[in-house]
Amino acid sequence: MFQSLFGFYRVLSLAIRSLLLHKLRSLLTVMGLVFGVSSVIIMLAVGEGASEKAQRQIQALGANNIIVRSKKPVQQSTKASSQDDQEGVLIYGLTYDDLERIDETIPTVKMTTPLREFKKKIRYLDREIEGRIVGVTPDYLEMNRLVESEGRFIDDIDLDLRKNICVVGYDAATRLFPYESPVGKSVRVGNKDYYRIVGTTAFRAPSAGTGSSLSAQDFNLDVYIPLTTDRVRFGHLLINDTKGSTTLEQLELSQITVAVNSINAVKATARVLESLLGKYHPESDYSITVPLELLEQARETKRIFNLVLGSTAAISLLVGGIGIMNIMLATVTERTREIGIRRALGARKRDIVWQFLVETGVLSVTGSLIGAIIGLLAPQLVSQFSGMETIITPWSMFAAIGVSLLTGVIFGVYPAIRAAALDPIEALRAE
Repeated sequence: MFQSLFGFYRVLSLAIRSLLLHKLRSLLTVMGLVFGVSSVIIMLAVGEGASEKAQRQIQALGANNIIVRSKKPVQQSTKASSQDDQEGVLIYGLTYDDLERIDETIPTVKMTTPLREFKKKIRYLDREIEGRIVGVTPDYLEMNRLVESEGRFIDDIDLDLRKNICVVGYDAATRLFPYESPVGKSVRVGNKDYYRIVGTTAFRAPSAGTGSSLSAQDFNLDVYIPLTTDRVRFGHLLINDTKGSTTLEQLELSQITVAVNSINAVKATARVLESLLGKYHPESDYSITVPLELLEQARETKRIFNLVLGSTAAISLLVGGIGIMNIMLATVTERTREIGIRRALGARKRDIVWQFLVETGVLSVTGSLIGAIIGLLAPQLVSQFSGMETIITPWSMFAAIGVSLLTGVIFGVYPAIRAAALDPIEALRAE
């Protein structure tokens, strides 16, 4: 065994010395594998990060939940206002009757959480922001995975007594109260109503648009009030002033989140929900989003994305392997006389094959290790300078290195066999 190790050491030393005789050529050969390995790791890290972020946003909606949103119908039917026959009121969206029907007729529904939202100016002293007023129930906090930062959230007694209290989001609290605690202070919502702050929520990263019906949301500028208070103080009529024109909309509920008692019943419940609401909303003024289906689609997209990225980056490894074969073939031509001398002194064909394979292995290992180091460092730089999330998975690194080594060896076999097949007498005659 010692003799075998010593023999391998001699062959390895000879291979390294041979490669160092042509430093630039060896370096250029190695660079193909360096770029191949690093590009595989970097591209898969970027793809994994983007996919993981999308899946987290979908999971935040709850795999057991079904989200029903009000939306303006394509054919906007209007009804004359009781105050002014010349001005129409757009009536659309979910109603409290819909909420009651869902609770009473679908047995797989564990809980429903309604809300209504609209934009309003929020003021404290001389500070003002435009936030989203959200009328909610106490279980909204858990359903949307919000975290209390200070004080408390809305509870059942607030709903029963229709209290003028509110809970403000992180950014709203920071901008309205930069130097003091907001809890116990009162803010003015709109032009006349004042609400006492009883708590704040912790910062939550804004969500991107999810699905066809859920738009991007920034929870940090939200102001939460009891849903019953919203119903009493603001009613169902929303007045929107945009670009000098005023529109009136009658909207009872903006969203109903339906929690299903089993994840296996989510898709069936969504079909029943679609059928139920369709009977009372002929104009399709609502949309249903099933986060579970979106999550499954995101995971499938991730697999396809990784396959495409991995295949694209693997082309660099193929090019690197071809480069190794090209250089080794040139080396065989240059060292024909050396091969002839070794054969004349008693070297066997397998010794010649082994010598060239070791040289190929040195190039492959060197390129793979350098590529792996770059592949580990580069994603961190991408995250730091672009803000994109990157995730390096162990399998991507091992796969890139393994394929790189395999490619190098495979493309080095032919030059090695060709070198061993040279006739010793002809090789000695070579100039």
